[in-house]
Amino acid sequence: MRRDGFGSDQFTFGSILKGIAWTNDLKAGKQVHSMIIKMGYEPNVFSASALLDMYSKCKRIQDAYLVFECMPERNFVSWNALITGYAQIGDRRTAFFLFGRMERDGIQPDDVTFSSLLTLLDDPKFFKVTMQIHAKMIKCGRLIDTAARNATITSYSECGSLEDSRKVFDDEDGIRDLVTWNSMLGAYVVHDCRSFAVELFIEMQRHGIEQDMYTYSSVLSACFGLKHQREGKSLHALAIKRGLDQALPVCNSLIAMYLKSSNTSMEDAIKIFDNMELKDNVSWNSILTGFSQNGLSEDALKFFGWMRSRPLSVDQYAFSAVIRSCSDLATLQLGQQIHVLVLKSGFESDDFVSSSLIFMYSKCGVVEDAWKSFKATPRCSTITWNSIIFGYAQHGQGKIALDLFLEMNENNVKPDHITFVAVLTACSHIGLVEKGLSYLKSMESNYGIRPRMEHFACGVDLLGRAGHVREAKKLIESMPFEADATVLKTLLGACRLHGDIELATEIAKQLLVLEPDEHCTYVLLSSMYGHLGSWEEKASIKRLMKERMVKKVPGWSWIEVKNEVHSFNAEDRSHPQHEEVYQRVEELMEEIKWLYHYEDDEFSYT
Repeated sequence: MRRDGFGSDQFTFGSILKGIAWTNDLKAGKQVHSMIIKMGYEPNVFSASALLDMYSKCKRIQDAYLVFECMPERNFVSWNALITGYAQIGDRRTAFFLFGRMERDGIQPDDVTFSSLLTLLDDPKFFKVTMQIHAKMIKCGRLIDTAARNATITSYSECGSLEDSRKVFDDEDGIRDLVTWNSMLGAYVVHDCRSFAVELFIEMQRHGIEQDMYTYSSVLSACFGLKHQREGKSLHALAIKRGLDQALPVCNSLIAMYLKSSNTSMEDAIKIFDNMELKDNVSWNSILTGFSQNGLSEDALKFFGWMRSRPLSVDQYAFSAVIRSCSDLATLQLGQQIHVLVLKSGFESDDFVSSSLIFMYSKCGVVEDAWKSFKATPRCSTITWNSIIFGYAQHGQGKIALDLFLEMNENNVKPDHITFVAVLTACSHIGLVEKGLSYLKSMESNYGIRPRMEHFACGVDLLGRAGHVREAKKLIESMPFEADATVLKTLLGACRLHGDIELATEIAKQLLVLEPDEHCTYVLLSSMYGHLGSWEEKASIKRLMKERMVKKVPGWSWIEVKNEVHSFNAEDRSHPQHEEVYQRVEELMEEIKWLYHYEDDEFSYT
């Protein structure tokens, strides 16, 4: 255009700056800025508005603000561009300050203004502000604008009020577009209202709404667990029918849905992954996490190696998952190697990665290195504090764990429900019964955290270890919900430890109803009967196991030698070097017998 001799005006600059903002080409933007100054269009409201919009979208918000302050005349586009820029970087204070200035300048806010501000209201503490913005929208007659309405639905949801989200959605004066439906669907998913999410999806179909990949990715997120497995498979079939089975968000949601459905669905998740034409980090990380969470730690390590051989950037989520797998296998050397990769990649201060490193070193018995990993973090995240408190608690160093909890409070790091599991575990391991029960009772009153099943399980363990078995039973009876198998197993273990066969039998009966296929209950009860010489009862338990075809899962032991994990169980001859292993075991047994007899003879002589 310029070579052909045509001049440029404010509309030309407006269009070209929009293109530059889209491509995020800051260098070209600066060149156009110099042309605007050179040609005298800097005071023009259209050129200046496009210029500050370009700077804000290129994440140069200070430059955008300078352009804004130099503008002799501003319109609603200028104000919106700057407010949106500050909203995008999360600067809530400046965005609302500009909104106040905008109103004082007599500029009427529109749907873009309200939508930008509402994206910043994403926490229950901003609920009243969301209500005020909503009221102002009604006053300005802007609730009919779909963009502002959709943002209001999302904001109320993120502020914790699903009821208000639904009221805005049901408002008859507004127009519902696809984004409106998707916003409400997303709100149900965020609040774990799976049934409502599926019902809304069906309602969309009844109204003939053309659903997109975001609709399917949202509703698939609501379908996990055995209860919703059939619905998830039906949605998978529907996604194939609609031609959305290759859409990246849908594929990632399908992988997540199958991984959460059951341990046996890993194969389905892998099939989807293998058939994907395009894969992003979410796809790779989902499969890696699936291997790790389903106990397939060796597969997770192999998959991580494959990831590293691909032209793919390994992020903090991948490192976190693979370090967890090293924890499960207790492969310290491999964990240390991955720690080096973490340092090279610059993720050592990430909350999830550092938490996984702390957990891995604790699980491998090197609590000193867990402490070093903790010290390398900014120490402002609950996640890392929880990991180090757990580490010391599980190593019997409960006093250090409790001191760390006090230090966490002094640093104004807010504890969560996991923190109290760690604290109660620490009290349990060092026998601080009164202190542990005090923490359990004060959780809700002092910290606003309602005790969950796992906290009561820790309380039962605390009392059970100290021999207060009947008090542990009373604690279970005082729970505001029905006890699950974990709590009952904890009490059964305490009964075995202190020989309370009467209560053990009572608890075992409940467990055999809740989990008839779980071998642990049968084994514990059989062991107790054997210890007390109740052979008939022991035989009846064994008969019951046989009738129900319940088999005891053998225990495994393993050792890491030169980065390779060798696993063994009783009478196992699957290891390629089993002959040498058993020969060495026999030699050791002979040596033990000799030492035993030697000490016996020496004792007799003395």
